[in-house]
Amino acid sequence: MLVLASQSPRRRQLISLLGWDFTVISSKVEEEIIPEELPGEYVRRVALDKALDISRKLSDDPDTEVLVVAADTIVVDWGKSGLGREVTKEGQGIPSADISKFEILGKPADLEEARRVLYRLRGRIHQVYTAVAVIRSRNGKQFIDNCITDVPMRVYSDEELEAYVASRDPLDKAGSYAIQHSGFHPVQNLQGCFANVMGLPLCHLTRTLFKAGWRTSKDIPAACQAFLEYDCPVYNKILEGY
Repeated sequence: MLVLASQSPRRRQLISLLGWDFTVISSKVEEEIIPEELPGEYVRRVALDKALDISRKLSDDPDTEVLVVAADTIVVDWGKSGLGREVTKEGQGIPSADISKFEILGKPADLEEARRVLYRLRGRIHQVYTAVAVIRSRNGKQFIDNCITDVPMRVYSDEELEAYVASRDPLDKAGSYAIQHSGFHPVQNLQGCFANVMGLPLCHLTRTLFKAGWRTSKDIPAACQAFLEYDCPVYNKILEGY
């Protein structure tokens, strides 16, 4: 039995590509950053907390193996200079000497905040972090992985920005945008994991499930690329050895 600890429609779409039936149980974990906590530390802690929250609520039936999958995604802006931005290797970040100049951009409180964030990100690179946590109910073992993707935003026009804000689509999106939005297309020349920017890096989830003892017969990179209509340049590196 597979349980997804998220109500996100985007994560439901992506995890369905594994080809397994799954149940959705939303976690109520508070997502608050701890002072001096780095973005990678934050997403790993919150994703694991979500998985633990749901695993504790499930049946203790030893004959039923439950695999709980949780994820946490944040958008991180390192400022116009990019100082402190973590170098990405699609799964691990290497902090530079200055790691203090960052801001986590959550879901906007209103349309005005969404507008400000989109103006701020326009024509610049920011980063999207996702951590994936998996817990096996039978033995309580925990598995966690994370992905960091550089996201280059295109120089969209003021008119495009205002039309997108007026659609109200930004309101439930971290960073105030959806990479997959067919009308806005805010990102250009992405060279990393598209699914990560949507909220669930499937190749990282696949290798984490493998570590937990679960393997799908599906060709996940092919299914993901077909679904997203994206020629992924990094999946071979992510899944190397799995």
